[in-house]
Amino acid sequence: MNNALQQTIEALAREKGIEADVIITAIEDAVLTASRKYYKSDENLRTKFNAETGQVELFAVRQIVEEVTNAATEITLTEAQEIYGDEAETGMEIEFPKPTDVLGRIAAQTAKQVIFQKVREAERENIYAEYSPRVGEVINGLVKRFESGDIIVEVGRVEAQLPRREQSRAENYTTSDRVRAVIKDVNKNTKGPQIILSRTDPVLLIKLFEQEVPEIYDGTVVIRGAVREAGDRAKVAVASRERDVDPVGACVGMKGTRVQAIIRELRGEKIDIVAWSDDAVTFVTNAISPARVQRVSVVDEVERVVEVVVEDRQLSLAIGKKGQNVRLAAKLTGWKIDIKSEEEKRREVEAVFDELGAEPAPLSVPGLDAAMVEKLNAAGIETVERMVSATATELGEVLGISEGAAEALRQDAEAATMAAGGAVGSGTTEAAQQEGIEPLTAPAPTPVTPPPEPHAADAEPAETPARETGAAQATTGEDGNTADQTADTDGDGGAAAEPTDEDGNTPGETPDD
Repeated sequence: MNNALQQTIEALAREKGIEADVIITAIEDAVLTASRKYYKSDENLRTKFNAETGQVELFAVRQIVEEVTNAATEITLTEAQEIYGDEAETGMEIEFPKPTDVLGRIAAQTAKQVIFQKVREAERENIYAEYSPRVGEVINGLVKRFESGDIIVEVGRVEAQLPRREQSRAENYTTSDRVRAVIKDVNKNTKGPQIILSRTDPVLLIKLFEQEVPEIYDGTVVIRGAVREAGDRAKVAVASRERDVDPVGACVGMKGTRVQAIIRELRGEKIDIVAWSDDAVTFVTNAISPARVQRVSVVDEVERVVEVVVEDRQLSLAIGKKGQNVRLAAKLTGWKIDIKSEEEKRREVEAVFDELGAEPAPLSVPGLDAAMVEKLNAAGIETVERMVSATATELGEVLGISEGAAEALRQDAEAATMAAGGAVGSGTTEAAQQEGIEPLTAPAPTPVTPPPEPHAADAEPAETPARETGAAQATTGEDGNTADQTADTDGDGGAAAEPTDEDGNTPGETPDD
């Protein structure tokens, strides 16, 4: 068979990547639809493609019956035997040829539309069957054109769509640029590309690590989780199945070569690689990286809430730009993170203690029984402070006792309040300075008068205790005398003897003749 129609069918099948039989079936259906519109009869029409002649033949099919009820679709056995002989039997179908060259331009246009529709449906089914198992796979393509912000990427012989929402804001493309993206979805829509690509999905980051890190590809290192804010920052949690393999070091590579290749592919997106842990506190501590964490405590196990305390200077780094770092850490760990600085935590603790210390003391005064306490509570006197501020007359009326007894109870309450106030603190109480009262001052020390100097060189110095002499020197020093003005003392507290020569004269003196 070598005819123009057959060659056209084969070329179209190769171009669309579908079988030639699919196109032939589409042509047969197209001619059948056009024939029904042209003849407008109740006949049972059937079309067949003649591979020898390259023509589509049209037949009117009638069934052999004993008694005809519909002449358009049935024929009697006698009439069938006159045409085909004794071979005709009841229940068989006879095909009567009908001309197709009378269909005209409108019928041909209808046939053309049907052919295009059938071929398009077959092509989309073929694409869906090929690419639906490849969802999550990274593919390469070329930018073909732009449509309302979406990028149409040519992937082999088919077109894929990279929607605007799946594009990183740090990336810009022009026509014919090479794009590496992950297949996010494959649909059966009748319009537009079927393959949806993504450059923002965390799966792309995982697949890039699998391509760059052999330990991840062979399963030695496992990626436990990955989160991204495309174009800005990403966090990846990794774990090792072998004790001798460092998961973080394997992903970073020698001098960062492995992770740098991924960063270049993602147009400079920062990537934090953290060690995964089944312990929530450890995992959250690692996830807050690069900030250094002081402590992590679990607030609510059911609601999965943790509190993280960092240094004051590390707070902005831990939170990140517009909360980006702590937001990614919360997504990665699956815990709600309440991050605070040390100063903020200290203020919270102080506020709690202040609230505890500010609670009024209950009625616990010697001499008060349960009945008296109930009477006081009923009268609005519920605390010791309120009882102290009340008068003896008021207490006597409430309790039904004399003013003397009420005053005694009030004084006991005042004593209890003072005792409670003295017990609060660090264990050392100091008297508070009251307004209008001069503070008590210790008497000024009495200065020690130094002993008189002897008139003669050989006179014996007055015996002065060493302690008094030392005190005198200290006092003299405090009064502003210089060291040369202070008398030197020997170990016994007396004045040190001046040196003399062999004749007993002191240096500087002229000996007598």
